[in-house]
Amino acid sequence: MIARAGEGHVGASVVLGAGALVHESAYVDDGARIGAGTRVWHFCHVLGGATIGARSSLGQNVVVMHGVRIGDNVKIQNNVSVYEGVTLEDDVFCGPSMVFTNVHNPRSAVSRKDEYRPTLVKRGASIGANATIVCGVTIGRYAFIGAGAVVTKDVPDHALMAGVPARRIGWMSEAGHRLESMGSAAHDAAMERLRCSGTGMWYERHGELVTRLEETP
Repeated sequence: MIARAGEGHVGASVVLGAGALVHESAYVDDGARIGAGTRVWHFCHVLGGATIGARSSLGQNVVVMHGVRIGDNVKIQNNVSVYEGVTLEDDVFCGPSMVFTNVHNPRSAVSRKDEYRPTLVKRGASIGANATIVCGVTIGRYAFIGAGAVVTKDVPDHALMAGVPARRIGWMSEAGHRLESMGSAAHDAAMERLRCSGTGMWYERHGELVTRLEETP
């Protein structure tokens, strides 16, 4: 069964875009905004003040806290809590049971609601199952966080991260394939040429900056 604004557990002032779906077991509080075509599945809770873009999906048992901003075409798998201070840009993927935080040094007896550290996950990034993102970091565009990794510092665009704490072990393409080194660029020995193992698209790396080339070199 599908709930609409003012029905079941969906607040009367919730803004639902065209074709948005909220399962009858989910709670969406007054003041939340859910974009066109977005799906909110079983036992989710979206708090007031949260904004979710179009064509996104919240799997079973996802919580989206007050003030969170989620972009278009974001996929959040089962058992993920998106805490206040987290922003997910367009096309982000959050794997099952991965973890966000928003307080660096929590104590049950000490209120630190005024000390939340913001976390930004940029467009196209993927976070693997059971990974942990320690608050206060930025994950770059099209970065890939391996399953079970613990991210404690900023991640460059296209970086492939793994381990505890996470370290960079390679680079990933926009399509989610590992980039293969094709040697130095002819015009700059310090610039490395990279090629997507899945699509054949070419990239260049200079230091920690990876960019996709519009034409084959």
